[in-house]
Amino acid sequence: MVIATVPLFHAMTVWAVALERQFGWSRTQLGLALTLTRVESGLIGPLEGYLVDKVGTRRMVLIGLVILGGAWIFFSRVENLWMFYAAYVLMAVGQGLGSWIPLMTMLNKWFVRRRSSAIGWANVVSRFGALLLVPATAWAVADAPGRIGWQMTALILGIGILVLAGPLASLIRNDPRDYGEVPDGGLIRPASSPGSTQSQPRQQELTATEALRTPAFWLIAFGHGFTSMVILAIMTHLGLLMGDYGYSEEYAGLVVSVYTGVAMFFQLVGGYAGDRMSKRVALAFFTTVQAAGVLVLVISKTLPMFFVFGVLFGAGFGGRNPLTVAIRADYFGTANFGKILGFSTVPMNVLLLIASPFAGWMYDRYGTYELAFLVLAGLNLVGALCFLGAARPRPRGPQPVQAVPAVT
Repeated sequence: MVIATVPLFHAMTVWAVALERQFGWSRTQLGLALTLTRVESGLIGPLEGYLVDKVGTRRMVLIGLVILGGAWIFFSRVENLWMFYAAYVLMAVGQGLGSWIPLMTMLNKWFVRRRSSAIGWANVVSRFGALLLVPATAWAVADAPGRIGWQMTALILGIGILVLAGPLASLIRNDPRDYGEVPDGGLIRPASSPGSTQSQPRQQELTATEALRTPAFWLIAFGHGFTSMVILAIMTHLGLLMGDYGYSEEYAGLVVSVYTGVAMFFQLVGGYAGDRMSKRVALAFFTTVQAAGVLVLVISKTLPMFFVFGVLFGAGFGGRNPLTVAIRADYFGTANFGKILGFSTVPMNVLLLIASPFAGWMYDRYGTYELAFLVLAGLNLVGALCFLGAARPRPRGPQPVQAVPAVT
C-alpha cells in the first residue's frame, strides 16, 4: 500500500508544483490527472473485485505492481500534457489492480472480531510510509541546487517498485482456510475433537446482486464518495494553495506529514471505536471532524494555521478510513467482498471525478480556492449524513450455525 498509493496520490501535490513550474499547465489541467485515475477506478473497479475473488490477492498484487512500476518509468519521460494523462491512467490501473481492493479483501478474510482494528493497523503502516516518502519526494523534486528533479525521482520510484513487486507478492497469504486456519488466528480441528468447536451465528453473506439491492450499499458508497472528494482535491491543490502564500513544496510536504502523522494515530482510534460501537455513528463523527479541518484550511494563510488544518483533517481522515472498509464486511460478509467493494467504487468515483478539476476550475475563475473548499466541506457533511443513515441490512431469514474453534 505504501509504494502503490503514496507516490501516486499523497505526493500528487508535490508533482503538481514541479509540473506547473516546468510546463506552465493550469490548475484545472493538473487537477484533471487525478480525475482520470477515478475514471479508471470507476470503469474497472468491478473487474478488479471479480479478479480478486477469482485469482486471489497475491497474483493481483504482483500484476498490479509490475504495471505500476512500468508506468512510473513512463511518467519520468513525460514531455507534454497528454503523456502526463496517459502516465497517470496507467499508474492508476497498476495501483487499482495491486493495492486497495485486493488488500482490503484479504484483510477482511483474516479478521472478524477485531476487523476495524486490523484494518487500522494496516493503514498505520501505510501512513507511516507517507510520513517519510512525501517529504523525501518533496525534497528530491524541489527547484534547488543539488536536487535530482521530478523526472529522476519518478524513474527511481519505477525501478524500485519493479524490484519489490515479486518479493512483496510472495509474502501475501490470500485466505486463512488455505493454511488450515480460520479468521482471528484459530486453527481448524477435526469435528470429533473434544471441545474443538462451539456454535456461533454465521455472519450474513450477501452476493454482489443482493448487496446492490440494499439502501446501505448506496448510502455507504455515496458517503465514502462525498467524504473522499475533498481528500482528492487536497492531494492535488494543497501545494499550489500554499505556494500562493509564498510557501515552497517542502513546506507543503511538511503539512502533508502533519496530517499523515495524525492520521496514523487516529487509524487506531477509529479501529478501536469501530470494534466497540456503531460503525455508522463513528463514521459520521470522524467525517464531521474532517469537514472542520477543511473549514480551517479555507481561512489558513500562515504556517501555524496550516498545521491546525493538518491536525483536524488528519484526525477525521484517519479515524474514518478503516471504518469505511470494515462496515461493508460487517454488513455484506466476506464471501463476495471483492466484487461488492469493486461495485461500490463506481458511484464513489463518479463523485471523485469532479473534485480535483472543480477546485482547479474555481481557482482559475476566481483566483482563490476559498469557495471551492467551502463547497467540498459542505459535501463532506452530506457524506456524514449518508453514513449515519446506513442501517445494517435485515437478515434474509434464520441464519445457519457454523463451527468455530474453541479458545485455547
